[in-house]
Amino acid sequence: MQVILLERVENLGGLGDEVSVKNGFARNFLLPKGKALIANTQNRARFEAEREALEKRNAEARDAATQAGASIDGTTFVLIRSSGATGQLYGSVSARDIVEAAANAGHTIKREQVRLNAPIKTLGLHEVGIRLHAEVRVDVTINVARSEDEAERQAAGENIIETLQAEQQAAASEQASEMAEAAAELDTAPEGDD
Repeated sequence: MQVILLERVENLGGLGDEVSVKNGFARNFLLPKGKALIANTQNRARFEAEREALEKRNAEARDAATQAGASIDGTTFVLIRSSGATGQLYGSVSARDIVEAAANAGHTIKREQVRLNAPIKTLGLHEVGIRLHAEVRVDVTINVARSEDEAERQAAGENIIETLQAEQQAAASEQASEMAEAAAELDTAPEGDD
C-alpha cells in the first residue's frame, strides 16, 4: 500500500515521503496513529495544504524531545536483582523495568521509546537507547547489581562477575588445600590398637 508519511518514521522515511508498506502495517499502525495518509490524489492535495502546519508541529515536538532528552541523556539507573554465582539473573530486566526506574528518578518515558533488543539477563553496566522522537535519541546506563554496594563498585569500574568468579575460585582452592591437609594428617596418624 502506498502512503504519505505525516511525520518521520524510523527505518521508513521522513515527513512527506511517499512509501510503499505492507497493508497490515498501514492499517494497524500508521493510519490509526495519524502517522500517514493513503496515497491518492485527494490526500496528496490535503497534505500539501497542511504541509507547513505539519512541519511546524514536528519541529515543536522535536524541540520538546530535545529538551527532555537533555535531562535524561547519560543518566545511570540502578536496578537491584538476584543472580546466580556466574552473574546470570534469576529474572531479567525489561523495558518496563527501565521505564519504572526512570519514573522513580523523575523522568517520563514510555515503554515503546526504550530500544532494548533483548532483555538484560546479566549483572553489569548496560547501555540502552531511548528514542524520544523520531529524530531524538539519548543513551542511558542501566547498572544491574545484587546490592547498592555492588552497584557503586560497578560504577567505579569493577567487573563484579570477574570478582565473583575469582572469589569462588579462591574459596575452592582453599577448601581443596584444607582437604589435602586433612587427608595427609590421616595418612600420617599412628594406627591405634585394635
